Amino acid sequence: MDKILQMLKLQQELNDATNGTGWEKGMTKNGKLIDWKRCTYLECAELIESYPWKHWKNIDAQPDYENIKIEAVDIWHFIMSQGLEEYKMQNLGTIEDLASNINRLTNFQAFNKQLTPTSKNNYEQIETVEILMKALFCDESTEKLMEAFLNVAMQSGLNLDSLYKLYVGKNILNQFRQDHGYKKGTYIKIWNGKEDNVTMQSILEENEEITPTLLYTKLEAAYPKG
Repeated sequence: MDKILQMLKLQQELNDATNGTGWEKGMTKNGKLIDWKRCTYLECAELIESYPWKHWKNIDAQPDYENIKIEAVDIWHFIMSQGLEEYKMQNLGTIEDLASNINRLTNFQAFNKQLTPTSKNNYEQIETVEILMKALFCDESTEKLMEAFLNVAMQSGLNLDSLYKLYVGKNILNQFRQDHGYKKGTYIKIWNGKEDNVTMQSILEENEEITPTLLYTKLEAAYPKG
């Protein structure tokens, strides 16, 4: 199956399970308002924080590209969710139509290739993230948001294959979190001194070909007991 379509379907399933069917109307099954744009620009801010942009602090530090990739994947969760909501509520087409339109974006072919490290400096990379944030605030179309996101992903060192692998990993981790008390506030996020994201990435790196079921099992084995 097309990787974009598969990610969209996984996101639909995750949102249905987490928020309840009908979440596209803007409300969860628990009566909480959903604001995908706010989710996205706050994740963009977290991504920017992974760059040493502050002129008064850690001025010789290097960007944390591993965390930047994770933040980019989190942004992708929310942008896909916004696209799924808009396509359904505005009758723009099916989930397959959305996938097809993403595949036709002007920068998608570049995104589908092996990437070389970006030549942009830190501030130029941050500006690329801010272009995505501007698109959010200006109520650009789903396609324009997706296009802006792909530029953020590419400069983060992600292409289609690596985004897909990391997205599936984060998707399964999000399911794992929900199953282990994330909404109730009982979930343990630090595992042996490391965030669960880091553990998930390590499992993916150690297992070239890993299924969602096997990843969930390995997360279960690594989760702190008691």
